[in-house]
Amino acid sequence: MKTHHLKTWPEPFEAVLSGAKPYEIRRSDRDYAVGDLLVLSEWLPASCQYTGRRALRRVTYMTAGGKWGLPADLCVLGMTVASEDEAGSAPVATMVGLT
Repeated sequence: MKTHHLKTWPEPFEAVLSGAKPYEIRRSDRDYAVGDLLVLSEWLPASCQYTGRRALRRVTYMTAGGKWGLPADLCVLGMTVASEDEAGSAPVATMVGLT
């Protein structure tokens, strides 16, 4: 299991927090797998800054690109809420633009 740090724009970030969006559609540019931890950090694209808010999610299901009409370079990650305890125990696989 790996931990992936990902930028998330405000509108989809709010939908994740509210529970309305229990999935992520992402480029298949990392080795995502069921069981991985996603650290979604809210990102303001206009000012190129993080807000400091984050959401921790565990990947529970994955649809790889090239299936069900999904472009080959994308994947859909089903996810559930993860705890801070889980975040502390997972090895970091990818740091994307975090400063």
